[in-house]
Amino acid sequence: MRPDDAALEAALRHLPHGAEFRFLDRLTRLVPGRSGAGEYRVRGDELFLRGHFPGDPLFPGVLLVEAAAQLAGVVAQTDSAIGPLPGLKLTAVRGVRIAGSARPGEVIRLEAIVAGRMANLVQVTVTAFVGDRALLQGEVTLSGASQA
Repeated sequence: MRPDDAALEAALRHLPHGAEFRFLDRLTRLVPGRSGAGEYRVRGDELFLRGHFPGDPLFPGVLLVEAAAQLAGVVAQTDSAIGPLPGLKLTAVRGVRIAGSARPGEVIRLEAIVAGRMANLVQVTVTAFVGDRALLQGEVTLSGASQA
C-alpha cells in the first residue's frame, strides 16, 4: 500500500529533528505503524563530511544508524491504533552491521519493519542500501514516555 505524497509528507512531521540533523529527505513507502522506506541524498555540503574524511568524504556509519532510527521513528509514530509515543528516542542498537558507506551524490535507501511493540518500547529491523549495495542491517529499539 502506498499512501499519496501528502500523507507521506505529513508522516515526516513526526521527526523532531532540526534540518541540520535530519537524515531522511522523503518517504517512498509507508504502512503506518508497520513498515516504511525512505531516502537520504548525501549532498556533499554537510559539515561533518569536511572531517570524515578530508579529500575522501564518506557518510559516517553512526549516522547510517541515526538515519535508520529516524525512519523507524516515523513508522512507529504513525500507528493509528496506538498513537504517537511522547519523547520517542533511540535507546538501543542490536546486531547492527555496517558493511559500507555512501559518498556525496549517492542516495541512501532506508527500510524499517516494526518487529514488536511492548508498552513504550518499539523494536525495529532496519536496513540501508545504495543501489543494490547493502550498507547497514540490524535492529534498533526506540522508547518513549508511557501513555496513560
